[in-house]
Amino acid sequence: MSIKEYPPHNIHIPVLLDSTLDLLSPQKSENYLDLTAGYGGHASRILDITGSYDESVLVDRDDYAIERLKSFSDKGVRLLNIDFVTASQQLIDEGQKFNIILIDLGVSSPQLDQSERGFSFTNSGPLDMRMDRRQAKSAETLVNTASAEELTHIIAQYGEEPIGFSKMIAKAIVENRPLSQTKELADLVKQTYRGKWKKIHPATRTFQAIRIAVNDELKQIEDLLPSLPCLLKPGGRLGIISFHSLEDRLVKHYLKEQFDLGLEAELLPLTKKPIAGNIYDVHNPRSRSSKLRVAVKK
Repeated sequence: MSIKEYPPHNIHIPVLLDSTLDLLSPQKSENYLDLTAGYGGHASRILDITGSYDESVLVDRDDYAIERLKSFSDKGVRLLNIDFVTASQQLIDEGQKFNIILIDLGVSSPQLDQSERGFSFTNSGPLDMRMDRRQAKSAETLVNTASAEELTHIIAQYGEEPIGFSKMIAKAIVENRPLSQTKELADLVKQTYRGKWKKIHPATRTFQAIRIAVNDELKQIEDLLPSLPCLLKPGGRLGIISFHSLEDRLVKHYLKEQFDLGLEAELLPLTKKPIAGNIYDVHNPRSRSSKLRVAVKK
């Protein structure tokens, strides 16, 4: 399926949209930076309010997403098809500052739904999982070349699987290589699993772990966070939506460090506790594990 053939009814439904709009409180003529614009769900609503298309920037490293964002470009929005760390540094070098910054760290619905992207095992597809298809390393590269020790570390650290089960999965992968399809990997993990399982497929955490490793997701977040105050205008609002404990832990720790600086803090909290998707966005199944944290620049 080509980019342009992707069915419009499957476009990503933005998580915690109402809460995001309420807390970021976009105003007429304010400029906006979306560092994970995806398929434009949040951006569409925010830019409808601000009307500040010429002064706003949408970033995504996924070429599928950039293709879907072309309608914003037609209205004057600047699109950057690079990762958010590179984008933030480029914008800082240019002296750019924004009233609103949003970062949605989740995998978009189209990425999950397109079997050829390899993010999900619901429909079998190639072991890919690259958010940026220009990069060389894919999930197939990783599972077929990493040592058992490396795979154990990845599954335990990024999938938060118990170390014993992580070793069993890693051993099974090494013994059954080469693997090239998502269903092959999912079935292998399922066969390795001991005991009963209910709603969550035994391979879910392994797929999360491999995806995080392939896209270097946590390192990207660590590198991005310290640069964000430099991109905000005084009074500018920052919203970050995370989807699993590893992401949220990094965001929570960074913001707490900021808030604890007292008079030297650059950011102040607008949310004492995260806004949880399973409470505030119950009708969107992809919001179930989401958490929104919001801060304001002094």
